Amino acid sequence: MRVGCVKEIKNNEYRVGLTPDNVRSYVAAGHEVYIQKGAGNGSGFTDEEYQEAGANLLNHAAEVWAASEMMVKVKEPLEEEFKYFREGMILYTYLHLAADRKELDALLKGRMKSVAYETLQERDGSLPLLSPMSQIAGRLSIQEGAKYLEKRFGGEGILLAGVPGTPKANVVILGGGTVGMNACKIAVGMGASVTILDISLPRLEYLDNMFGAGIQTLYSNDSNIEMAVKNADLVIGSVLIPGGSTPKVFKRRYLHEMKPGAVFVDVAVDQGGCGESTRVTTHDDPVYVEEGVVHYCVGNMPGAVPRTSTIALTNATIRYGLQIAEAGLEAACRKNPVILSGINTYAGHVTCRNVAEAFPGEYTYTDLFTLF
Repeated sequence: MRVGCVKEIKNNEYRVGLTPDNVRSYVAAGHEVYIQKGAGNGSGFTDEEYQEAGANLLNHAAEVWAASEMMVKVKEPLEEEFKYFREGMILYTYLHLAADRKELDALLKGRMKSVAYETLQERDGSLPLLSPMSQIAGRLSIQEGAKYLEKRFGGEGILLAGVPGTPKANVVILGGGTVGMNACKIAVGMGASVTILDISLPRLEYLDNMFGAGIQTLYSNDSNIEMAVKNADLVIGSVLIPGGSTPKVFKRRYLHEMKPGAVFVDVAVDQGGCGESTRVTTHDDPVYVEEGVVHYCVGNMPGAVPRTSTIALTNATIRYGLQIAEAGLEAACRKNPVILSGINTYAGHVTCRNVAEAFPGEYTYTDLFTLF
C-alpha cells in the first residue's frame, strides 16, 4: 500500500503522524511511504532521517495526498485539506467528528474510509490510540492550570502545593478516566488537595485504592459538582464519551459561585467540551475569562510537547496501521474486528453510532456489516 504523511497545519500543531522508525516498519513490510518535506521538523525528526528510513520525500502536501492510498495524520483535517478527499482513500487520524459538522460532511461527500484514533476500542474496553494523548493531556492540564493560577496570567495568585503555614490549592477533577487519573497523579504529586468525581462507583473505588487518603472521591452529579467547584482553585474537565459529544457537566451558573481567578481547564474541548462556557482556544491565545474564572480550552493540548506526544502516539498507532496497510481496511477488519470500532465513515455512510447521535435527525448510523 502507498502510505502518506503530511505536515500538520492546525494552529501550533508540531506533532507528526509517522516517525522515521514507523517508516522503516512500513517499508520493511513492503509498503511505499510518502512524506511531505519538513513534516517532522516540529517533533525533531529531519528529512534526512525519513529519507534514510526509506521514505519518498515530496515538496507539497497536495503531492502526498495524491500519491497515497492511506493518509496517516495526527489531527483532524482542516477545511483547506478537504479538497484532497477522494473515494476509497483511507484516513487514519484523530477525527472528533461529533464536534465538527463540516469535516463530517466533507468525509461523506468524498466517500472516504475514515478510521478515528479516538473510537478504536479493544476487547477489554480500552482505547489504545486515545490513551497516550489522554495521559499527556491529563498531566499537562495540571501543569497549565498551575501556570494560569499565577496572578500575571489572571489567576488568583496561589501556589498549587502551598508551603508550610499556607493553604494548598483545591483541585477538582470532573471524570476519573485516563485524563482524570493522570491529572490526579500530577496534582497529588505536587501536593494539592484533590477531589475527583465520576459516575462509575467501581472507578471511584479504584482511584480511592490507588491514591488513598491523598484524594477525596465523590459521585458525579449536579449537586456534588456544584459543591466541589465553589471552593476550587483549579477545575479539570475530563469527561469522555468515545466519538460522541461531551455532556455539559460544568454549568455556566457555577461560575458566579467560584473564586475570582479560579481556573477551568477543559481537556474535553476536542469533543465539544464539558463546560457550558467552553469555547475552543489555541496555543497562541489559550485563555479567556468569564465571570472572573480563567478558561483554558486549547483543542490540541499535547501539541505543546510534540516530541513526547509523537513518540507516544505512534508507538500505539503503528500496530493497527500496519494491519490496515497489509490487508486493506476491509480484510484487516475481518482479521482483527477491533479495527471496526475505529471506522467513523465509509463510502458516504456514518458508521459510528455516537457520531450519528451527535446530530439527531441529520445522520443515520449504518452498520458496517451491511457495507463490507
